[in-house]
Amino acid sequence: MNDGLLVFLATAGLLSIILVVVIWQLAVTWRAKAALVREGEYRQLGERAVASHEETQRQLAGISSQLADARARLASIEKSLTVID
Repeated sequence: MNDGLLVFLATAGLLSIILVVVIWQLAVTWRAKAALVREGEYRQLGERAVASHEETQRQLAGISSQLADARARLASIEKSLTVID
């Protein structure tokens, strides 16, 4: 009778250890998948930031050329006004 109890306790202990290891591995797998998803989202965010920065640079270049043109026209108008005076 004592042997049966010992076998039961050993089996229960072994199954408990196996269950803990399985749960632990599932948790590790879940965290790894969550990390991959998070890294993918950060990558997309970085790509969008770079694209936005490049678009802003293009717009700034266009505005700079427009400003240079406006300055040239203003200088021409000022020159005309000084000639008239």
